[in-house]
Amino acid sequence: MRAFCRILVMFFAAAAVLLPRSLYSQSHPDLTGQWELLPAQSSDIDHFRTLKLTIRADGQRLTLIHQWQSRLRVTDSLSITPGGPQVDVPASHWVFSSNIFMGMRYPEGSLRHFTATWEDNGATLLITEKCTIRGSQGKVPLTIQHRIGAGAEKDIIIYRLSRSTRKTGPEIKYMLKRQGSRQAFVARLNDDWQIGGGLPANAMMISLQGIANKTGPLVYLLYPADWPFTYVDSVYEFYKTRRYYSFTDLRSPADAVKQLARYAKGYVIWDTNVRTSLIVAFTVAGLEDAVVVTEAQLPLVKEAGLKQVEDFRGKFTGMNDAQIYTWAYQQYWSRCSREFVIWLGGEHGTVMKPAVADWGIIKGVFFNDLSTRRTDTLEYTLADKILSEMKPMSMVMGWHSYKKDLEEEHVSLTSRYGHRVEGLNSLPNLSFSAQIPVSPGFVFKNNHHITPGEKIVPKNKVYVSCMQTDGMGLGAWEKPGRGAIPYAWECLMNYTWMAPGMAEYFYSTATPNDYLVGCLSGPGYLYPKAVPKKYLTQLIAMARDQMKQLDLRVFETMDWSEGDEVSGNTDLPKDIIDLYYDGMPEAIGFVNGYGPGYTSIVRNGRPFVSFDYYLSPRRPEADAVADLQELATVNAKRPYFLLVHVREYSDVKRVKDILDKLGPEFEVVPLDVFLTMEGAQPTFEERTLQR
Repeated sequence: MRAFCRILVMFFAAAAVLLPRSLYSQSHPDLTGQWELLPAQSSDIDHFRTLKLTIRADGQRLTLIHQWQSRLRVTDSLSITPGGPQVDVPASHWVFSSNIFMGMRYPEGSLRHFTATWEDNGATLLITEKCTIRGSQGKVPLTIQHRIGAGAEKDIIIYRLSRSTRKTGPEIKYMLKRQGSRQAFVARLNDDWQIGGGLPANAMMISLQGIANKTGPLVYLLYPADWPFTYVDSVYEFYKTRRYYSFTDLRSPADAVKQLARYAKGYVIWDTNVRTSLIVAFTVAGLEDAVVVTEAQLPLVKEAGLKQVEDFRGKFTGMNDAQIYTWAYQQYWSRCSREFVIWLGGEHGTVMKPAVADWGIIKGVFFNDLSTRRTDTLEYTLADKILSEMKPMSMVMGWHSYKKDLEEEHVSLTSRYGHRVEGLNSLPNLSFSAQIPVSPGFVFKNNHHITPGEKIVPKNKVYVSCMQTDGMGLGAWEKPGRGAIPYAWECLMNYTWMAPGMAEYFYSTATPNDYLVGCLSGPGYLYPKAVPKKYLTQLIAMARDQMKQLDLRVFETMDWSEGDEVSGNTDLPKDIIDLYYDGMPEAIGFVNGYGPGYTSIVRNGRPFVSFDYYLSPRRPEADAVADLQELATVNAKRPYFLLVHVREYSDVKRVKDILDKLGPEFEVVPLDVFLTMEGAQPTFEERTLQR
């Protein structure tokens, strides 16, 4: 075994073309080039770690070179003309490369006979090998067919191998991609987001990711196991197995700088004594392709040959956030995007989780965490000015600061200008996923349980339907129980253009019980009562287009512009409801609210209804059971339609455990079935917000 690995082994099979080279690619798939194995999609190759295949065209002739790589390399090659004469190659060595751990070998000095032709109207190259093989009982004649054709995607080929002696088992199939294509780096971030701990390393990595990904999807980052977006590792596997990416590990921040510094033009130093300086540094990173570093990290970037772009050490000492961001606005705003802006809020104090910063860097955005609370006059005035200077219906990414203001204050202000929010600050890898298209021919298909216009007669029961908010990736999609009961999920509709490959991942992994719903009030998160009517109509039209692309038939609204369920009014007036009915004629129904609400109406069998219950992740299961049973007593008319909002931190197994205890009068049904029945036989009092 070791002896053969020290040599180059035998000639294998190849092919030529029937037509001149200039016509080759027009008549047959372009198989020429260098190809490398995709192990996860291929048959096992025993001792070898990888297979590389080179195909060259020379007039009417192709040459195929197989390189089986382990510690040393084994090479097989041959040239042949499809439709031409048989080619005989001496078996000068014994190695049976495709199954090296089987007791099969070529007798040295024997001949291998090859012919080639095109199959499937020129789509597949067939090479037939006739030879003799030696087993432990002696020589046996063998016919091997080698079929090579284009895969379903560009830059993918499939090599199938069949042997006359192999009667059972799975097909021997090797999937290969064009060498150098779909290559990326991967690194795992540390789980410490403290300024005095692991944040500097993570911030530097995220800035490197954003800079490198300006040239294509080159860097994917893996986050800690408890990261709010639970899909990070699963999507990484999806990109490897279904989108054919190969990833090279970046073993440390130093390794990352060494490998990725060529994409940067310089570095910006942030001051670990002034947290806000890091947020401003991310703005510089996007505008100048500058790596974000601290003083302690300077040796890394200097060794890589990068030059200083900005130094914020001591620059903002003694300044408040309003003063720092005013300086940054004057310095950088004129060069920043007017279609995207990022609020790098969320956690505060000595912690920051700036996962969305890579997206802001490739878009050249202005980063901030300004307060949108009116009483914070200076910060609010600047936030209002920035939003007013954005293009209408722009994207406000990230999230508000938990220290400075409330969600409803933040989204109310963004909605005043017709903007739409896409959170959170912890949203990872968007600069990578934005550049991964859906697979060729992939169509988004939701799991509908009824056909449009279908009639369902409800029984005298309590019908329950559950819907989990805050998207599919933030919360329970990867947690236990999904698929066990009918369940509806908010679908982040902007993923159609912002992260199409990730949207494919969710649709591909959905079970028949997973039903997706459009949200949230528009093509992104907004409050319809706060949006000027001239923009709201356009936003609803945009949302309708996204629903068509994603095969969605139910839409959800939410409005906290006049306070939440406790402190304000979350219901919608008739004139706004009219806009949704008119703007989404294909929708079979609408869901409103977050907590319980009182907007309920039906038109032509299409209900617009609010949640009746909010399942908190902290609510004890026994109490939740009693709550739902009491609601069925309060609402004694049957059928009673009980719509439950599940907060994202509850997994489906917990929800099922609660529902299983309700009793025989309760029936859990898919949301589209629920709304169809409720639209046909509504038992609620119709109510809308009266102005």
